[in-house]
Parts: sequence; C-alpha cells; structure tokens
Amino acid sequence: MRTGGVIGLGGIGSGVAQCLERSGQLSAIYDVRAEAAAGVPGAPPMSASPRELAAASDCVLIAVLNGAQTIAVLSGLDGILAANKPGQTVILLSTIAMADLETAQKLCADAGVTLIDCGVTNGPKSGQNGLICLTGGSAADLATAKPIFDGFAQQVIHMGGPGAGMAAKIARNTTYFGCMRAGYEGAVIARNYGVDLDQLTMALAGDPNAGGGLEGALAMVKRPDPEGNPHETRMREYFQMLMIKDLDVAIAEAARFGVRLPMIEVVKANAVSTAGLEYPLGQPIAD
Repeated sequence: MRTGGVIGLGGIGSGVAQCLERSGQLSAIYDVRAEAAAGVPGAPPMSASPRELAAASDCVLIAVLNGAQTIAVLSGLDGILAANKPGQTVILLSTIAMADLETAQKLCADAGVTLIDCGVTNGPKSGQNGLICLTGGSAADLATAKPIFDGFAQQVIHMGGPGAGMAAKIARNTTYFGCMRAGYEGAVIARNYGVDLDQLTMALAGDPNAGGGLEGALAMVKRPDPEGNPHETRMREYFQMLMIKDLDVAIAEAARFGVRLPMIEVVKANAVSTAGLEYPLGQPIAD
C-alpha cells in the first residue's frame, strides 16, 4: 500500500494530507470547500468527487465531521465505494456514533473494502506527524495499512477488533471533556482567591499514580481571554461545537446499554462556560 487520498480538509484532514505530501504518499484530496486545498501546499489538484479520489488511491482516509457525512462520502454514485475497488482500505478518522460506524462497516464489507476505524488525538499537531491513532481492526489489516500510518501518525495503538478504535475514542472524549469541566470549576476557586493558574498547573502535575498528571484539565482556562479577541472566540466556539457533538455521541452510546452518563449530561448543559465563553469567575447561583 503506497498512496493515500484524504477526504475532508479540516483541522485533522489537512494535517494528515500535509504529512502524506511530505512523505510522497499523497495521491488525491477532496473537500466540499474548494478553498480548503490551499491548506495543503503541493497537493494534487482537488478531486471532483470521493469516487475520483478513491480511484486514484490505494487507501482512502476520511476526516469529515460526523456520521452523516461519513455515510455520504462512502455511498452513492459519486461515493468512495462507487470506484469499485475490492481490496481497498478505508481509514476512518472521524468520531462518529457506533450505529453509524456499523452502517459504514456494512457498506464497505458489501463492496469488499476494508474499513479501519481510527479515533485520533493530538489534533493540533496533525500536520507535524503528531496524531495518536486508536485503531480498530484485525492485526492483518493494520499491518497492510502500516505504510500509510507511518506516513502521518506519531503512534498507532491497536485497541482491538473492528469498532474498538471508535469505542476507545468515544471513551477518551468522555473522560477528556469531563476533565475540562473539572478544570473550569477548579479554576473558579483559584481565580476568585487570586491563585496563579501556572502555579496550580504545577500542583496538578506529577506522578499519575500519586494523583498527579492532571495539569491538562486547565488547558482551556489558561488560554487567552476571548473578550475582545475574535480569533480566540472562534477557537472556543469551535471547541464547544466539537464538544457537544462528541458528548451527544457518548450519551447515545450509553443509552444503547440502558444507562446514563450524568456527569457528561452536566458538562453538555454547561458547555458555554466549559469552553470559556462565559463566567470565568463562576456561574452565578440562580435566584
């Protein structure tokens, strides 16, 4: 497997495409936004459709926003699977609901195409070969796709069989956003008493086995103040949008097993403050 085409040139997809371009493996790119090609200097001309991209690629990497978009780029007359390439590998980098993943798996299996579900973290470093990949699939399928992973990933963690990578990413997001909320609420106490957040970060760091390793919880509260800063505001709004999307997935997955995630429900209900868009000194008590 020598070449990869990337569908979806947002924060993750553009970074992956940049890495594959540097390694000489990028065969094609596609995004519904023609201007997105500017984020991948040196890339081939934008493909006209996912089908055209798949026809030009050994492996297709999908980095779209959600499950509906994933199904759309796979199916239909202009979809990936219409390229009719049995034996092709598709690596799904998007975080989607398990029910949508099951639909995608069936579509690919019916077409004789291998689907590897691949949750990713460390997105801001996607363009510097920084992604950590949580993969689901057989060992044989992962070995076949290894040259492509080597072209863009920092680390590949094989979580288990098909579906395990996506389940691990959903579990990781559930934990991560809970930590972001905890960081916001801890910072409320710290800010109101004048505690320096850099010093608090030091207090949260240390040996994870001794209660340390928690400094990442302050990642959002230590960012620049969004007040009067349009760029920072947009970044936080984007974070909020992704957080709500991913928390909805986690809540839906829990419901499939007949259980709730009360903490995650609270984090979602308070997403605006968790993203740092309101109440830096704490949410007021209602009258």
